[in-house]
Amino acid sequence: MTTQAFTGVMSPVLTPFDNDLKPNGRKLAAFCKQLLAEGCTSLSPFGTNSEANSMSVEERIDLLDQIIDSGIDPKKLMPGTGSCALSDAVRASKHATQRGCGGVMVLPPFYYKNMTDDGFYRFFAEMIQRVGDARMKIYLYHIPPQTIQGISLDLIERLIKAYPTTVVGIKDSSGDWKNTEAMLKRFPGFGIFAGSEDFLLANMRGGGVGCITATGNVNAGMIRALYDTWQSPDADAKQAHISSVRKVIQRHPMIPSMKSLRAAWTNDPAWLNVLPPFLPLTMEQGKALAADVAKLGCKGPELVPAQ
Repeated sequence: MTTQAFTGVMSPVLTPFDNDLKPNGRKLAAFCKQLLAEGCTSLSPFGTNSEANSMSVEERIDLLDQIIDSGIDPKKLMPGTGSCALSDAVRASKHATQRGCGGVMVLPPFYYKNMTDDGFYRFFAEMIQRVGDARMKIYLYHIPPQTIQGISLDLIERLIKAYPTTVVGIKDSSGDWKNTEAMLKRFPGFGIFAGSEDFLLANMRGGGVGCITATGNVNAGMIRALYDTWQSPDADAKQAHISSVRKVIQRHPMIPSMKSLRAAWTNDPAWLNVLPPFLPLTMEQGKALAADVAKLGCKGPELVPAQ
């Protein structure tokens, strides 16, 4: 297996939007730097929690350029480049690779029903061949709650055998620990990330490399503390604590909930902006949520002026 470029705590970065719902690249770049300072080891912009599938490929490419041009090391970036359209997946993946990103995270095409492993294999193989760049490292994105059909163990094995230096890892957002455990047992050395900090400790104990989790946007420090000390005697207590924080945040839809926390912590109501079909929380709801998570020690950064 290829030596892993990514390990640790990654966040699918929330995308800030202005009041006209245009993405704010300057604020996004600043937020990426903030997340790295808060404890993320690396970042995955344009994941599910980035509202990426509500943006065009042109918007995502432009935002990635702004993040990198702000001075962030592209090797710390694993942008989501998956798309139902093969041409969009190729374009985004090729651009990210040419800009030096450490990897790309790729969803299977998810619109059509009753697809087979052969069909998914054809999509990934065609994408790899069209990008045509040996530097590209693909992390598969298994998220059947969103895509309905997921990435089977047999498909993973087939892709690893065909592209051993390209297909190097996976994010398992199935929410099913037995599935992650099966991956760990079948593919030792593969870069397996849990899709939630709820499974971080179990994933590390099973030979995984970390987690790529939504709540890295708001609780990176606590999650990183568990990752750094997962072999310590108090690791189970730390796991229970960060899971309790996540449970509070999940009382509302996750994306508006996390954005409302950033709005409350920064006194910047623009953080409440979400793309349709999401609806924003109110500033009051965000402040109440912030008070609830603060009781668990999740207080966010010191208040800073709006960017």
